[in-house]
Amino acid sequence: MVDEAVVHEVPYYAQWESAELVRAIVDGELSAAEDPRWGQSGAATPEEYAWWSWRLCGVACLRMALDYWWGVAPVALGLAEECVAAGAYVRDGDSLRGLIHTPFAAYVRERWGLAAQAGELTPEEVAGEVSGGRLAMLSVHPSIREPEGPRPVRRGGHLVLAVGATSTALVIHNPSGFPGGSQAFAHVPWRSFGRFYAGRGIVLGPPVGLGPAAGEGTAGEGPPTGERPVTA
Repeated sequence: MVDEAVVHEVPYYAQWESAELVRAIVDGELSAAEDPRWGQSGAATPEEYAWWSWRLCGVACLRMALDYWWGVAPVALGLAEECVAAGAYVRDGDSLRGLIHTPFAAYVRERWGLAAQAGELTPEEVAGEVSGGRLAMLSVHPSIREPEGPRPVRRGGHLVLAVGATSTALVIHNPSGFPGGSQAFAHVPWRSFGRFYAGRGIVLGPPVGLGPAAGEGTAGEGPPTGERPVTA
């Protein structure tokens, strides 16, 4: 898919605060409300954290990108609340619609000064964007954590962050990946990727004025607009 492997050194964040507990939470062995680090999310209660934690894959991807380009990782619930205000999440009682890609991309551009474009992307285009120094939030089925497993009944429903590409695999950070293999820098073979990928995503690029691969040495400049949410 690419002539030369490219992998960006992007920090990893799970959508749960305790990345080492993701398998136990997903498998139902542990309630998310029992995550000992729930308070680091910015939630007011364990119950609020538990409700949001299953819906924070997109927020986790954004935290990774912000840490990579700005050197800050705002707390998850602070970002989630901003996304609600921006129309990227629409909450109705106990239900939540989103992440809605187009208003989310606008929010990222306006709030954080990153390039952000929502739309349809072929696997070849994903590889090209990542090889060109950008990151891509991609809509995939959650079972992508086991790329050689059974074909899912549908595609999409979960967001991962593409951080690299090789001739044989897409390299992703998976917010709901399991420790020891499918969380950070997980390799998804190109031959399997299409089974999970819904064909759409959000391409993120560096702040204006920085080179396409400028992921280091930018933390001191700070985000361009407003105050930073409390950082974890």
